[in-house]
Amino acid sequence: MSTMKKKQGRTRAQESSSAIERMYITMRHLFNRGFYKPMGVSGETLREALLLLRPEIYGSIGEEKAELEGLLYVVDRLPQGIEECTFINLTSDEGYANSHFKAIIPPKRRRNCYRIDDEQMNIEITRGRSEIYDILTHLTFLFVESHKISKRVIIDEEGTTVRDWQKLENAVNSTSKLTQKEREIAITHTANILGRTFNELTEAYPKFATESQPERLLHIVYWLGKLAIEETINNNKRTITFSPVLRERLGHHIHGEIWADTIKSALHKNDLLERPIHIISANMHSVMNTLFAKGTLKGADAKKDIFQTYEALSDSKNSSLRNKVEKSALQNGMIQINDTSGTNIDIQIFDTDKIDFSKTEFKYLEEAKENKAVIFVMDYAFGEQAYETLDELLKPIIVGDKHVHLDVKSISIMGKAGILEGGKGDVMIPTAHIFEGTADNYPFKNELSQKDLLDCGVSVYEGTMVTVLGTSLQNKEILKFFKNSTWNVIGLEMEGAHYQKAIQAASRVRGSINEDVKVRYAYYASDNPLETGSTLASGGLGTSGVKPTYVITKKILEQIFNS
Repeated sequence: MSTMKKKQGRTRAQESSSAIERMYITMRHLFNRGFYKPMGVSGETLREALLLLRPEIYGSIGEEKAELEGLLYVVDRLPQGIEECTFINLTSDEGYANSHFKAIIPPKRRRNCYRIDDEQMNIEITRGRSEIYDILTHLTFLFVESHKISKRVIIDEEGTTVRDWQKLENAVNSTSKLTQKEREIAITHTANILGRTFNELTEAYPKFATESQPERLLHIVYWLGKLAIEETINNNKRTITFSPVLRERLGHHIHGEIWADTIKSALHKNDLLERPIHIISANMHSVMNTLFAKGTLKGADAKKDIFQTYEALSDSKNSSLRNKVEKSALQNGMIQINDTSGTNIDIQIFDTDKIDFSKTEFKYLEEAKENKAVIFVMDYAFGEQAYETLDELLKPIIVGDKHVHLDVKSISIMGKAGILEGGKGDVMIPTAHIFEGTADNYPFKNELSQKDLLDCGVSVYEGTMVTVLGTSLQNKEILKFFKNSTWNVIGLEMEGAHYQKAIQAASRVRGSINEDVKVRYAYYASDNPLETGSTLASGGLGTSGVKPTYVITKKILEQIFNS
């Protein structure tokens, strides 16, 4: 009996796993082909795989009713107005920045998008394949949802629509601002179209609204439905194209190379090239604040518990406080390089020789101080981009006529990840990264261990972690399989295997850096996708991310200063 049960239990995870693989291969195939119609025959494999997978983040994608949280998650990551476009063109960085087109940047993903005309949106891809997978999965979700709307509103072959639809159309096309009464009437009709309650829609409404579009939810539902109706009645299908330049450049590390060259020339210019270097991939505030907040803040701010100070600094409302710390950092050995290469990865370089350690929380051993280490902080990469950027960074630089190898002593990666046991704000220490959809795995010796963080007031888990193809491709069955099988997975993220692949290649195969480079990985939990309602779609971390971020940062810096 138990074997029968086991068989059935496992098949859903296996189905999901092969659905992810199919999506991955299909996306690469469509990209090579150059264009496809998401709701046509060419998009069928993607749609079917997504509906089979039913990822947690997209909620009720498999049901008849429309999904609101998933929709919000997706529109936050796509340019405003994309729901009106029949043609979506993914391009490389092709010079639109110098044109009259105004860049549209989605609130939750830094990428430049340009509305070319009424029908066309261009999205610039500068972060490699992971970004394409991300966008294509979001668009597939969007179009599947749009066809749910059209199914509910079309009555016959001629394209006659239900009364609810006509009322929504009037509300969206109304030139005057909607009154509360008119808005509630429109919400009533829209709720009916979406198969959701009036209450659910009223709650979601303000989350979609923007300054320029207070009625954005109505607008999105109307345009998604309108284009789906046109596809169904007039066979006027939406198309996604990949520009020839993007297809030619992808995988050539073009942006990564420019990015790495800029950094190495900055190190050279500041005479830091020959010094010992510690690379940290993290955000752009925690290392700076950990080193300089304590010495900068005076009076009431200085008396606060240090974590309260960090919390205050992480709030964008306190810009004067933030500027103080940044100004102090820039005067004491920090060099800031804002990215212009298109990788969207900014840089900070700290010359420890110029830091007054008596004003920090750290004891810096005298013998270590003589090494005059350089701390190099890079913003977090996106998926496969982690390989591209780190791979280029670790290559030797040619100065005059000789190859100079960077003296990289350690590489520390700190990021956000989904956790499978535990909750938001907990910490994960990986012992290996497994790359999803392949048999690749990267074991390594992590200089950070569970016991390093035990007294820090956060829960800490240690085990393997999965590097996934996209956060929006996971469902509970697959995650349960990871967690309960002998893979013993504690969390999932998108960059680990890619970073480690670059580190191993540089240190063990190519000999670009020392073979005994020290490696540190630590992640804090942004969500637990196994608990319903706590996926990424349920909102951000708020201040619960502050403590683990700074606890990890402090440990990494302690190890660097005392190595």
